[in-house]
Amino acid sequence: MLTRRQFGLGALSLGALTALPGTARAAAGHDYTSRETFDQFDKLFHESGAVGQPTDTNEAGGLGWGASYVLAAYVRMYEAYRDTAYLDRLIHNADLVLAGRDSERGVTDYRGLSLPAWRSIVYSAGGVSLLDAAGQPLLEVRSALANVNDAVATVRAGSSEGRFTLEVRNPVKAKVSTFTDLTMDPGSPDYAVKRILDAYPSPTMVTAKDLRPSPAGAATPAQGAFKLAAAPVIFAVHTGMITYPLASFVRIVRRDPRLLADARYRAKAAEYLEACQAAAAAHDPEWMAGGYYIWPKGMPVPYDGVEQPINQSVALGQTYAELAAATGDSHFRDRTRRLAATFARDLKVNDKDAYTWPYWPGFGKLYSGYTKADGVSEWTPSYGSPPKGAQQGEDLSHGGIDIEFAAAAHRWGLGFTGRDMVRFARSYTRNMATTDNGVATTFLRVDGSGGLAPAGQYLQAPRFMPVARWDEALFPHALAVYADHAVESQYGSTLLSVAYLNWQGRR
Repeated sequence: MLTRRQFGLGALSLGALTALPGTARAAAGHDYTSRETFDQFDKLFHESGAVGQPTDTNEAGGLGWGASYVLAAYVRMYEAYRDTAYLDRLIHNADLVLAGRDSERGVTDYRGLSLPAWRSIVYSAGGVSLLDAAGQPLLEVRSALANVNDAVATVRAGSSEGRFTLEVRNPVKAKVSTFTDLTMDPGSPDYAVKRILDAYPSPTMVTAKDLRPSPAGAATPAQGAFKLAAAPVIFAVHTGMITYPLASFVRIVRRDPRLLADARYRAKAAEYLEACQAAAAAHDPEWMAGGYYIWPKGMPVPYDGVEQPINQSVALGQTYAELAAATGDSHFRDRTRRLAATFARDLKVNDKDAYTWPYWPGFGKLYSGYTKADGVSEWTPSYGSPPKGAQQGEDLSHGGIDIEFAAAAHRWGLGFTGRDMVRFARSYTRNMATTDNGVATTFLRVDGSGGLAPAGQYLQAPRFMPVARWDEALFPHALAVYADHAVESQYGSTLLSVAYLNWQGRR
């Protein structure tokens, strides 16, 4: 096997490249470049009932982080083999996924809107409205800590009339925040909203909002224990991940006269084009002309008021790039170009002539940090110690989204050069690819930091295949990761990875 140093420097001979995968495949018992392996894994995945089935809802992210990869796998397998059976599988799964849109299920987001997209309640923030003695809304207790659905707000009597104690406990996170002798009198130094804000960041990341039309007086909330609930939110990253393979289907059909002549494929392409447009438009209020998406202030997410992570912005960019290629529409082309230009601003070239980039956009508020006085966010009033906030590098799995977008933008002439593609490929071969006791694996982050990646990360290695043609060391190492670990069908993302190994192997 190649040494850690060889992978780190990208110093692979062609002989080593060709020898490694064959040896690894024999040891694993699977040929991860064969359609037989993919078809077997596809069957097993759907029979297993694992998260990511097309009949799942997206309440826990099963569609955005599961079914989307399965749909994308069919796209890559069709591109690899030109067998319309894979398009038919995509249609079967896609129709089920589209039936799970909020507008089809009759459910709403936190604003009460039932949109043609997919809400989630796992990654959002949430709270509970406490009532006064007359049953009227008095105080909303909020938490931006993960697992908010498990949190409980307990109201107890205070030391005197008009006062109360509030405890917010999150048992999953083993965190508790306690605020004693609060009052609802806005003129008091113990006014609940102010005291809770002053204490931020408390262990359970609590904030509060006075729900009275005209806050005054010292009413107290009813005593008891009340469960918090996560607010339903439609995330741009989920919408992008789900619609990307649908947009790819539209592009494939509309650019192939043979497929376009088929009434069924033509009708599905028209249907999916409309679905992609409608779903993407749900996020127009989050779009910034500078070429990125934000979470508007007040949106019930942990970091409202800040720019979305790079991968979450460009997830929708994938869809726009494919729709641009399918239709030539100037709106789709402009969105893609702007997203590509903004992403490019965060790319740095290291001493290995490879790209590195951060998880959060470098120009953003979270990257630099902010204070309560800045008034950036309702749900997370402060973060970090300016000028330093969340400055970690992008990780491999989320980097796979960035790579998909960059390669799609490049493919359709909407951003990034061939030289950029080379440096993206080297992010894998020179920064991340390594071995551990003779077993092919990766480092966690695209700059090579973070130590050895856990399974949930290194199993995403084949998702860098869109740039494999620009560095011949990439494909054999990603294939060796699968072979050395004898990967079986587990997740939607591993099914996509096997599809990508077929896709690049056929090249």
